Amino acid sequence: MNHTLFIGGGNMAFAIIGGLLAQGEDAAQCRVIDPSPEASRKLNALGIECSADWPENFAPEVVVLAVKPQMMKEVLQAHGANLGDSLIISIAAGVSVAQIRQWSGQVDAKVVRCMPNTPALVGEGLSGLYFTTNCDGEDREEATAIFESCGKVVVVDDESSINAITAISGSGPGYVFYLMEALAEGARALGFDESQANLLVSQTFLGAATLASQSSDSFSTLREKVTSTGGTTFAGLEAMRAHAVSLGIVEGAKAAMARAEELQNGA
Repeated sequence: MNHTLFIGGGNMAFAIIGGLLAQGEDAAQCRVIDPSPEASRKLNALGIECSADWPENFAPEVVVLAVKPQMMKEVLQAHGANLGDSLIISIAAGVSVAQIRQWSGQVDAKVVRCMPNTPALVGEGLSGLYFTTNCDGEDREEATAIFESCGKVVVVDDESSINAITAISGSGPGYVFYLMEALAEGARALGFDESQANLLVSQTFLGAATLASQSSDSFSTLREKVTSTGGTTFAGLEAMRAHAVSLGIVEGAKAAMARAEELQNGA
């Protein structure tokens, strides 16, 4: 790993750094800027130095912008002069390459827009990456390796596709947890206590996701294999179709992408 500076030491930065360290990367190669004492304590426990401002005597080849989108302008204006020719990686939803370059004053900056998701916290994330055209092969390898340390990576060829990644895998865990909430509610309605309901639902989702990831069958084929006409699964799915559950999920993804585009446009 090149010398890497994270601006922002929240959960996602913590997950990425943890993934890198788990792969044997040297903690001395990494620094974090975050004024929070809590973030400092967590990172110090990993052997990572955390400071409230730009660290002295540390020249990063890679800078990961891991702050909330609404903080990005202020952060880039404060630290833009220090960025030099560093590879800039942003994990903020709705902040465009053009905005990053404008706010930092680095008009020719090499930028990677990334949309990770929260399963990175357990090493099972999915990160979408978009590279500006001035990123070379080494830049691509470095950014890809950083995010492969905590999951899998999909590379897209146009910046607008990052908004689509945001709508599916970025926001997707929220949709999954929503479905899990609903199924757990159904379990409780059928007489299970909360602990039993949570176990039934968590293991069912984990098992189904693992099966899907290891199978060459499509999602629809996997569904068909557990659905006998006139059987219990069939009855459950018919009730969901009657309530347009599938349509609601598709519309939810579209709404998430529309919001990502609004954020990118400053709305």
